[in-house]
Amino acid sequence: MPAFALLKTHKYELFTLFFFMYAITITLNTLLITVISKEKSLHQPMNIFTGLLAINEIYGSTALLPAIMVLLLSETFEVAVKWCMAQVYFLHTYAAAEFCILALMGYDRYVAICHPLHYHTIMSNSRVGKLIALTILYPHLVFACYFSLTLQLRFCGRAMPKLYCVNMELVRNACSSVPYISIVGVVLIFLLVVPQLLMLVFSYFQIARVCQTLNKESQANALKTCAPHLLSLLNYTVGSLFEIVQTRFNMSHFALEARIFLSLYLIIIPTVTNPVLYGLGTHLVRIQILKLFIKYKILPAKITVAVTAG
Repeated sequence: MPAFALLKTHKYELFTLFFFMYAITITLNTLLITVISKEKSLHQPMNIFTGLLAINEIYGSTALLPAIMVLLLSETFEVAVKWCMAQVYFLHTYAAAEFCILALMGYDRYVAICHPLHYHTIMSNSRVGKLIALTILYPHLVFACYFSLTLQLRFCGRAMPKLYCVNMELVRNACSSVPYISIVGVVLIFLLVVPQLLMLVFSYFQIARVCQTLNKESQANALKTCAPHLLSLLNYTVGSLFEIVQTRFNMSHFALEARIFLSLYLIIIPTVTNPVLYGLGTHLVRIQILKLFIKYKILPAKITVAVTAG
């Protein structure tokens, strides 16, 4: 069944699904940001980086899901080129910023575990501010330089094999062949992947080295501290691999439903699971969220004792 036929047949079911996914994403990430910003005890670098990650999840899901819902309600399943270009920029910078933030969080865990006595000196307010500014600006500036090449093209094609716009698929619709964009894209991947990957490998190599000298209880605490970040990193890696495989290889032999799921994984799954991982997987954050639920009578007050004891 062609993609447009599947969408037309199940457009209202898909619209409802994406609407609830978007509502859940916004609710969970907003809750996490609110708790971290209001509770002074959570104003530590790792929690601040977690809030930054949650902001990026809202940014990415907003670039994707409302556009898909509008597309589903249309009769032609067409989108204007300028809106397609805007979505390309938003989605690519979301993915690039996600990896930068995860690399930054890995560095923070390295400092906390390997240099605990100097943690607050190394991760001072001034340095944290500079790291956040770099993490936000770097992926936007790097991708903007690359994307300026796409903006100069004229487009004759009208086919986009996904529910959203990505740069290489947009370039394939150009009126003339532009192989240099693919070459520059390799440089872009190097700039947006290699430095962050090296930081993550270095951070966890050092963490593993230090953990070998610790007792079992300290090792368990270190693992508990790193677990949400490692799971987020795994989620991002899986989603990125799905995206790379779909972009580079012929996936026509896969079921259409599977291809749609794989293409959406990188943006939908992490935006829902990350606030859960950091909200429930981080002890202090979990306590503050449950206290907030108790305060507004979402949960019974008798849970307070169990929460504060946990």
